[in-house]
Amino acid sequence: MSRIGKQQINIPSGVEVVFDAHAIRVKGPKGELIRPIREEIVFKQEDGVITSEPRRNDKFSRSLWGTYMSHINNMVSGVVTPFEKKLLVEGVGFKWEVKGSDLQLALGFSHPVIIAIPQGLTVTAEKGSLTISGIDKEMVGLFANKVRALKKPEPYKGKGIRYSNEVIRRKQGKKSA
Repeated sequence: MSRIGKQQINIPSGVEVVFDAHAIRVKGPKGELIRPIREEIVFKQEDGVITSEPRRNDKFSRSLWGTYMSHINNMVSGVVTPFEKKLLVEGVGFKWEVKGSDLQLALGFSHPVIIAIPQGLTVTAEKGSLTISGIDKEMVGLFANKVRALKKPEPYKGKGIRYSNEVIRRKQGKKSA
């Protein structure tokens, strides 16, 4: 039995949740999210509380049970307060700036790296930090990981792009005789 699937999700005021035949729609003050779903899970919405249970008692249905409840919980909390990831850059000459709907990075390559910012995300760049925020938790995490993958932090000097709460284990390096 799924511990996450058994939990109830409270719907805050101002948020509207609609279960269609093959999709979930969550509409709130910050925007609207739509996620396709399969028919293995039955959702019930009563008095501002969402509950669910699997249609069949097989392994696949039980695995989707907790996953869908997590997705719905993230969607409900995202349309109320946006999710945020913060990235830090360290290294001489490493910098970034937002130009229109693109993020331009200088990471020590012979050319600037330009990434298109997905629709629905807000990216703000300061001197050493980049803040990515949006109502879709999955999109925020994917874009932050895409930016971080361009120059992962190296263990000797710590140069590269890292999350603000990430700890880089440093190596000692060569010893002089």
